[in-house]
Amino acid sequence: MNMHAIKAIYGFEMARTGRTLMQSIAAPVLSTSLYFVVFGAAIGSRMGEIDGIGYGAFIIPGLVMLSLLSESISNASFGIYMPRFTGTIYEVLSAPVSFVEIVIGYVGAASTKSVILGFLILATARLFVDYEIAHPFWMVGFLVLTSVTFSLFGFMIGIWADGFEKLQMVPMMIIMPLTFLGGSFYSINLLPPIWQKITWFNPVVYLISGFRWSFYGISDVDVALSIGMIALFLALCLAAVWWIFKTGYRLKN
Repeated sequence: MNMHAIKAIYGFEMARTGRTLMQSIAAPVLSTSLYFVVFGAAIGSRMGEIDGIGYGAFIIPGLVMLSLLSESISNASFGIYMPRFTGTIYEVLSAPVSFVEIVIGYVGAASTKSVILGFLILATARLFVDYEIAHPFWMVGFLVLTSVTFSLFGFMIGIWADGFEKLQMVPMMIIMPLTFLGGSFYSINLLPPIWQKITWFNPVVYLISGFRWSFYGISDVDVALSIGMIALFLALCLAAVWWIFKTGYRLKN
């Protein structure tokens, strides 16, 4: 394992975060804070409890996931797209660096940014809502596993995209609607039976439900199923990334 190559790619990507601090860290934290102000303080104070949890505290896992998914994809996709756009990716591909080391460097940096952002949002939430974390170990596990999985997914999008507009298309038009409809602001059990059945086809439901369980010990979906779905999506992303480097899809031409 070429640790020098991994450290070089990882360090470069992390340094870019410092140069774009307002965009990569401050903006997501500020936008999530507005959700807490509106839904947690203003609306939440007028709503009852959901499964014995105050509404302001109930939505915290969903809001963290909303930012985590979109930022993981955006960070990873932009990180690999720019070398393709400028042509410097060919220097990386011609260097004595394996595709595993390239992926670890880019995806590791993107997931690190997302995990840091997740903890910052949790710290910000404490300013507006009191909450407890019933299973801290599992909370961190869900946070890291989700960040790595969707950073891999973003890495794939960055290779697939042939323009800047495509980098934002999947997060804005697919991931964000699925997150809003995945139980971020409500319990799936509150929906009519027919809509509950339709919602089970939304993969984000399993992420939010498992993450909420780590906070309050309640979930709409069995926790083992949530972990299994994340592991399955992670395996699919790993297989897709392996195929991309094996075939050179959009990398060698």
